[in-house]
Amino acid sequence: MPALDRYHEPVRRALVKDGWTITDDPLQLSVGKRTLSVDLGAERSLIGAERENQRIAVEIKTFGGASPVADLQQAIGQFVMYKSVLSQAKPERELYLAVSEEVRDSILSEELGQLMLREYIDRLFYFSVEREEIIEWKP
Repeated sequence: MPALDRYHEPVRRALVKDGWTITDDPLQLSVGKRTLSVDLGAERSLIGAERENQRIAVEIKTFGGASPVADLQQAIGQFVMYKSVLSQAKPERELYLAVSEEVRDSILSEELGQLMLREYIDRLFYFSVEREEIIEWKP
């Protein structure tokens, strides 16, 4: 079993506070002989909608390494890989990257971070570590 991100539990609790039910911890994806583990799978009912439950997969990134650029490279690589495998293995789920508001206000607010978000990461949310709350969904 892979090591949990240090923000795993705060994100899990933030999702539950936001009305999500955790369905997978971790969410296993198989492709050929390989199995990949996305941090969380979750779903929630869309109130008043005549649609099925909304289902997501969540990859949590701390950005706690020696280099924010290297952390961003790793996050993008994982996101792109998981998104590709998810589209085949569990196409009903949308992939989200979960990062703290501190990451939002640092590398992701810089020109490089903004470019990478536009090009590669189409869905993410920012969370408060202290309050264990989701503070912003993109898009």
